[in-house]
Amino acid sequence: MKTNKQSVVYMSLVLTLTCVFSLLSCNKDFLETQPLDKISADATWSDGALSQAFVFNIYSYLGYGGFEEQGLAAYTDEAMFTHAGRNINTFTEGTETPGNPGWSSSTYEWSSMYLAIRQANIAIQELPKATFTNKALKDQLLGEAYFLRANYYQQLLRFYGGIPLVDKPYGLNDDYSLARSRYDNCVKFIVADLDKAADLLKGKILEDGRTNRIAALSFKARVLTYAASDLHDATKLKARVPTLGAYPNIELIAYTTGDQNARWIAARTAAKAALDEGIGAGKGYKLNLSAPVSAAEGRANYNSISMGGKSATSDPAGANDLIWQRTHTPLFTQESNWPLGGIHYGINNGPNGYNNWAGNTPIQNLVDDYEMMDGSKFDWTKPEHRAAPYENRDPRFYASVMHDGSGWKPRPPAVAGLDPVNQIQTGAYDDGKGGTVNGVDTRESSVENWNGSRTGYYTRKFIDNDPALRDNQSSAQVIPFPFIRQTENVLNYVEACLFSGNEGEARLWLNRIRARSGMPPTTESGPALVARYQNERRVELVYEEHRYHDARRWLIAPTTVGRGIKSINVRGTLKPGTTPNVPYRFDKSKYNYTYVSVDNTQNESRKWADKMYFRPITRGEINRNAKLVQNPGY
Repeated sequence: MKTNKQSVVYMSLVLTLTCVFSLLSCNKDFLETQPLDKISADATWSDGALSQAFVFNIYSYLGYGGFEEQGLAAYTDEAMFTHAGRNINTFTEGTETPGNPGWSSSTYEWSSMYLAIRQANIAIQELPKATFTNKALKDQLLGEAYFLRANYYQQLLRFYGGIPLVDKPYGLNDDYSLARSRYDNCVKFIVADLDKAADLLKGKILEDGRTNRIAALSFKARVLTYAASDLHDATKLKARVPTLGAYPNIELIAYTTGDQNARWIAARTAAKAALDEGIGAGKGYKLNLSAPVSAAEGRANYNSISMGGKSATSDPAGANDLIWQRTHTPLFTQESNWPLGGIHYGINNGPNGYNNWAGNTPIQNLVDDYEMMDGSKFDWTKPEHRAAPYENRDPRFYASVMHDGSGWKPRPPAVAGLDPVNQIQTGAYDDGKGGTVNGVDTRESSVENWNGSRTGYYTRKFIDNDPALRDNQSSAQVIPFPFIRQTENVLNYVEACLFSGNEGEARLWLNRIRARSGMPPTTESGPALVARYQNERRVELVYEEHRYHDARRWLIAPTTVGRGIKSINVRGTLKPGTTPNVPYRFDKSKYNYTYVSVDNTQNESRKWADKMYFRPITRGEINRNAKLVQNPGY
């Protein structure tokens, strides 16, 4: 895979080129022989535009955000990656070692993050003494640099535990060997950066894709929510996770002193500050409802948020829930020679019957966790649920997952004759002659069967349903990836309230999210309320790169990725006296449909090992820095 280092905002390229060409065009002395493909440090920090271009490059390490071809969802009980040979099973089967690491994204991989941190350190070192005169711009860029350094350190911290903290750019002759810092010190360092960023960015209004004060406050709330969780409390680890509890360097992954309740109170305070400031700035979407909306409106609400208000079929106000995002515009048509992410998310993950590639397909485990409309759990042992598993479910299910019979966009012209009514087909159906018609979107399809789903589902969330984007290939979608949204602030606040003794406040805000989605309020308390919250967070933030970390910090990962992959087998048999639809279409008046949940081990046989709570530091990194201590279990 080709690593992409493009800027989050397309203006970075424009500004960089403009500045370079301006410098070159003004150089009248052709006897000067300075290299023309580089800009000196002195020139960079004496010019506001060049300094801004430098900071834009720090953003570039965000990559596609969560819209890479292989998603973090495929390491969780959200999804399965369809295509074998991508080194995903090395991780999900628990065979990862420092010498044989599984797939890692450049958005959290060790060496990539330290490259980004070095760039941020340079900006943090140079901006205070920069000689351009625009102080407001200088403060803004410094705030962005502090924020981005905090972001990249948090990426490392939540995947690896305590890491070496580098707060200045190293020189050529410096000693690069540095020990890992304690977990608590890493949290303090990151929070301090975010406090500086929030202060410097106060009153600054930046374009989409760049950070801001509310993002800094929100990110602080996330960091403190993680820090307060059971995964990072040494006492809880010793009682519940032997591999981690016996780690001789447990201070690298958990607090060994202090009070966990005090940490939850700190997280609650930070989440409420972010939530309130966001509300004051108009952030959030329909979070003031006192009663549940209709199922249709709940689905529309969630779709509008998922599309970031950018789809022609969504409410533009859905963008108000975004606090910090990875923008995508049609200008990024050359993101790669192979469409691997960003504007090509729809190609990567849509159905093969639309000439798409079925990358990160939802698994039955996720589908089963969407509640019924009355708030009860879906249950395969109930005949009425088993007979119609896609009826009367949480409206967010229909806005997130495509299932057999789902309506979708018009088929590409070459496929339209096989499905003139535009319905997802992931089953096998009687042909009336003793044979079977295989769904257009299956691995037995006549349309790109190698790209068919192995789970019986496709991703709906984040794929633009604009009918003009039939196959997601002729035109690029511009749906943003949500790094942080106001709803996460609500959920972080709910969680901190739950674990710091304020269930009433937790229910109030949790039910506001449920009302927006068309779901009934919860009246539960104690462990039942915690379970309801955890499932609410699961379905609300699905495919947003939260589940991987949530399952670990709650210490429930053995029962998430550890329970393997379930898929669905759908069969449509003709009712007596009926004739088949030609071409086939979903029709309950003619077909009896059966749904069977089955184990899926086609690409991977998932299992859990406690070492999987953290990723290993690779052998190469250990060899480069003898002071590094390996994570537990490796």
